[in-house]
Amino acid sequence: MPATKSSASRPARNAGHHRNGKPGGKHKERWSKTERRDAKRQRESGRGGQQERPQGRDDHGRRDHGGKPPRRGEQQRDRRAGSGHPARSQRPTRTAAARPPKGPNAFVDLGVDPVLAGRLLADGITEPFPIQQATIPDALARRDVLGRGRTGSGKTLAFGLPMLTRLAAETPGKRRAGLPRALVLVPTRELAVQVTQALEPLAEAVGLRVAQVIGGAAYAPQMRRLSRGADLVIATPGRLHDLVSQSAANLSAVRIVVLDEADQMADMGFLPQVDALMEFIPNKGQRLLFSATLDRDVDALVRRHLTDPVEHATDPGTASVDTMTHRVHVVSAIHKQAEAVGLVRSTGRTIVFVRTRDAVEGVADGFADAGLRSDALHGGMSQRARTRAMEGFHKGRTQVLVATDVAARGIHVEGIDLVLQMDPPNDHKDYLHRAGRTARAGESGLVVTMSTPRQKHRVARLLQHAGVSPEFSHHSTGARQRTRPDRGLAR
Repeated sequence: MPATKSSASRPARNAGHHRNGKPGGKHKERWSKTERRDAKRQRESGRGGQQERPQGRDDHGRRDHGGKPPRRGEQQRDRRAGSGHPARSQRPTRTAAARPPKGPNAFVDLGVDPVLAGRLLADGITEPFPIQQATIPDALARRDVLGRGRTGSGKTLAFGLPMLTRLAAETPGKRRAGLPRALVLVPTRELAVQVTQALEPLAEAVGLRVAQVIGGAAYAPQMRRLSRGADLVIATPGRLHDLVSQSAANLSAVRIVVLDEADQMADMGFLPQVDALMEFIPNKGQRLLFSATLDRDVDALVRRHLTDPVEHATDPGTASVDTMTHRVHVVSAIHKQAEAVGLVRSTGRTIVFVRTRDAVEGVADGFADAGLRSDALHGGMSQRARTRAMEGFHKGRTQVLVATDVAARGIHVEGIDLVLQMDPPNDHKDYLHRAGRTARAGESGLVVTMSTPRQKHRVARLLQHAGVSPEFSHHSTGARQRTRPDRGLAR
């Protein structure tokens, strides 16, 4: 039987050597990156034949303790220095984004959680929009709220801030797997994505979880997210109804419900699904309904699900005439594409509306053939393709986004210079939603509607209902014959 080494012949555990005699071991220390870089520079410059040892280090880069065994704290500091990680005293602390802002803050004055106000301040948001200033106090007072504001007026934070403030103020540990406490229903996938992007960073700042439930995406990840526990669910009605029917979602603990863009949900035929979902939610909770217009369908929704709501309207329900310029170009169908290319080139970032999916693809190809970076967005595309198109437009990689009304609901992209309607909208509500893509947050924008000579009278009546007196101009023959707004409407 081979002789075993005695304990006296073995190296000490803290001696900094491996059992095979090489430097290392449990507490191996090496030079830091800065020290190695300096030594390399010395070798390359030819200064000194032997590598210079940094002060206070031995030949292996370990701290020289003068023959005495290092204390445990020194061992830990040495390991951090050797690994390139900062010492404990040098590590950054998570304080800046989560701390309440110093000095007066308009959101805090409204009753918003100071941590949320601090997160807004870090993003450069310091003053509430009118719809936010009007609705947040009543929402924090747990009143049912009916808010009307055009697209781009700041409705997302108007319901998001009081909702997150209330959830954060509840007793810690309220989160239970599969039982969300708040629900936001939106009509389209794109709007759900944008609401999630706006609220999730705020929710994380106060320790809340957000789950997104939308159609066109895989069921399994959404079901896992719900099962792990989410305080807030942002969903489209169809997919959420499917999950509830499969017992994969439970709404019995929901206390706050938000119906965003309610008029669009009515137009898209989602009200039966919304009514069915509300049957699974306790009646004693709070209801917040926001819409650009309040027509008969929305009134019926309010009567069924809201109790003594406080109504706030920050605009008259017409297109903004102060910050938008409205024009109607009367042009023959065969000249529409050429006229559109000229408008985009002379204006800038553009979203183009057409009526059908096939038209979306054809118009987008026409812009690409003219050398303009364009992309398509319609309901027949996969969710991944739609997200990619939106990201490209949002980040400025594409100049033109061609979309249908359904796909473009809720698009929130800053800095859109032109809304071009190559196909006129069906009614004045669609006009308001389309026009709301530009002139957001007080900025200016141009809205151009293309009309064939036969469509001119219908378009004129439609714009009258929208509260707009546009400038008409004729482009069918290439000559631009402008008419005064009143004369154009009379034709």
